[in-house]
Amino acid sequence: MSNPRIPYRMSSERAKLPAMDGRRILVNLVVNVENWQFDQPMPRTIITPPHGRETVPDVPNFSWADYGMRAGLPRILKLFADRGLPASTSINAGVIAAYPQAAEAMRKAGWEFIGHGLHQRALNHSGGGEAELVAETIRLIEDFTGTKVRGWLSPGLRESLETPEILKANGVDHVFDWVVDDLPSWIGTDDGPLMAMPYNLEINDSIVYAIEKHATGEMLNRLSRTLELFRSEADENPRVLAIGLHPHLQGVPHRLQELADMIDLLSGCDDVLFTTGSAIADWYAAAEPSQAHAAGQS
Repeated sequence: MSNPRIPYRMSSERAKLPAMDGRRILVNLVVNVENWQFDQPMPRTIITPPHGRETVPDVPNFSWADYGMRAGLPRILKLFADRGLPASTSINAGVIAAYPQAAEAMRKAGWEFIGHGLHQRALNHSGGGEAELVAETIRLIEDFTGTKVRGWLSPGLRESLETPEILKANGVDHVFDWVVDDLPSWIGTDDGPLMAMPYNLEINDSIVYAIEKHATGEMLNRLSRTLELFRSEADENPRVLAIGLHPHLQGVPHRLQELADMIDLLSGCDDVLFTTGSAIADWYAAAEPSQAHAAGQS
């Protein structure tokens, strides 16, 4: 089997699932809120260093992300609040101490908190201690929110061979790292099933603007084309449409209107439901229980 965790099946051959609250296109707005450490190399850069030599501290690239936390995040918070939209934050737990006003604003807004590591650094580059890092991340978020952490998105979507078992042991029930379908799937672990929640590597501002370096407007273009196709497919089966956002990318002045236009496009579709990962997880688990599809469960 090519994928050792999720048994292969063509999406066209999946069992037909019911609508969720009468809607068949399920939109999950995921805002990645991260703590880039000033005394460490930056996880991503907008400005290359002179002569190609990396420097620490990296003031311009740190400032790029820090601007998002100071100016970009409030804009996104206001936009979603004005439209009455549910949202999720994929949050580095270190944000709670480093940017306390931001963490409090997201908690007050009712955003769902998804585990995203302690700092913006890949789990498999953390120098060992992954189980301890995951446990500490979840503890810090749960202590802050008073709510169980159910979802996880690894920094950079990078996992070790043991990550699914570690997440399962820490009470996580769905993970966004396995971007294999437009509907959830069951991941086999040694300790029982874990749900693979659809995320997006195509309608994601980090991919579109920081990596592929497209001009502003490309996110809206991709969303429009995706929504058109999903509307034609939704009669056969619902579709999960996760949109990955970062405050330093989509919250900048020249892109905020694009985000508003994306929201307006989705809101104008009568089959769209704005929801959260946990709500989608509950809907899918009820519609397609894990016992019939998860490999490796105990």
